[in-house]
Amino acid sequence: MIMSFASFPRGYFLALEERTARLTILIDPRKKEVFERLCAEEDLTPSQVVRRLMRSYIESRTGKPWSPEEEANSSSRRKSG
Repeated sequence: MIMSFASFPRGYFLALEERTARLTILIDPRKKEVFERLCAEEDLTPSQVVRRLMRSYIESRTGKPWSPEEEANSSSRRKSG
């Protein structure tokens, strides 16, 4: 059985990653319109798709699966060191 993000209750994924940072980008309005339409066709929000794209990019650049806990641990070590 395949489940979409929309089938999970709101807030279900918050335990996996805290969503506290905002990223503001400027894009071509036509590109934004097409992007939002395509997201809606998959019953996903643009934010969900951008987070998925960011995880994929991080994984391709680091060569390992994304883990928010691992990144938080390495950040705290850098700050204290």
